[in-house]
Amino acid sequence: MRIGIDDTDAPDGMCTTYLGAVLCRRLAVQGFRVGIPRLLRLNPNVPWKTRGNAAVCIEAEGDPEEAFRIACTGVEEMAILDAEATHPGVVVVEDLPDPAFYRKALQDFCTVDEAREVLEAAGARSRGWKLGRGLIGATAAVSADLPDATWELLAYRTPARWGTGREIDRPSFFLSQEATTPRTWDTVDPYQGIVVCSPHTPDPVLFGIRGESPWWVAYARSFLVTEAAGLEQLYLTNQSTDAHLREGRIGTLEEGRSYRLPGTVAGRPETGRGGHVTVPLEDGGTILPCMAYEPTKGFRDVVRGLRAGDRVEACGSCKGGSLNLEKIRVIRLAEDTERRPPVCGGCGKRMTSAGREKGYKCPRCGARARDPEVCSHPRTLTCGWHEVPPSARRHLARPLVRGGANGKSDTV
Repeated sequence: MRIGIDDTDAPDGMCTTYLGAVLCRRLAVQGFRVGIPRLLRLNPNVPWKTRGNAAVCIEAEGDPEEAFRIACTGVEEMAILDAEATHPGVVVVEDLPDPAFYRKALQDFCTVDEAREVLEAAGARSRGWKLGRGLIGATAAVSADLPDATWELLAYRTPARWGTGREIDRPSFFLSQEATTPRTWDTVDPYQGIVVCSPHTPDPVLFGIRGESPWWVAYARSFLVTEAAGLEQLYLTNQSTDAHLREGRIGTLEEGRSYRLPGTVAGRPETGRGGHVTVPLEDGGTILPCMAYEPTKGFRDVVRGLRAGDRVEACGSCKGGSLNLEKIRVIRLAEDTERRPPVCGGCGKRMTSAGREKGYKCPRCGARARDPEVCSHPRTLTCGWHEVPPSARRHLARPLVRGGANGKSDTV
């Protein structure tokens, strides 16, 4: 059977993966044979998510009714039911639902009624608390197929330390990534010199190491010097896979979905208030603003380096009529030219426009010229994939150490 759990946490506490780890041990104590649990990230643009929009699936052998009781008891004990946005769901299925529901929850939006229809068709046991919104994630978790998967080793704090400052030795985290990259990733952000795998929120997580295999995340964990962990759990996960991205075209995008799409830069990038950078992409005569926000730090310099005529492939989420960039592939660079009034050959003064289609006129001596001065600037931007730093990366976004978007090569 598969046991699905979702929406038990809150912005300021608890964690669904922690509940999943506890349930794995409770089930084992009761005689269940428990497999490797799964951590499933779903559509990152869902407005009612609490934090990372994660659901958990546990595969087990034993009595489904007893497993359902144990899971529901765990939710009653540990979920933050008083939190306004927390609406847990528990699902137990013996016949696996159609994975189409998981893919929709990953790339689109689902309703509680749709989840209940899937559960009824599968003959599932289920329970929702409050609005029961967690039934969506729990149903998606038990129906998930993972054509591409990674691993995360999550360490949790002892309950007595929850809400206090975490004790970690920063250099040990940098040493861990240096020793295991590219087999592990996003332990630290070397560009900003910060640890990114250990949160600052009051939830139970001490740290999480992501990598390509159980061996590599365990090896990376061996370097870390921290306070004693109260519990550790290995998860198979869809993180770092780009599974949330849909193939898209400018002019056909839907709000709240994530896309990989082609385009041609239609103008110079502009830096706005707060350091956010906007660049227009065009395809088929339609313009789409693409955004690189301040938290993406040096990635904004890549976007600033784009010029009209550059051919690119952009990945990101459609929000407010623009694409919030996660990474971008520069396919072909255009020539960077600038047209400006020529310098007068007689007096050396730069000319000004003489009017529309009338060429240029020297304001000092009155000399005239028809053609502008065309300057060509060297390009420093390189072709290939460029990504946001680890500190700004979404859980589902595939880092370039794993290849390009969905493993695609960055060759032109």
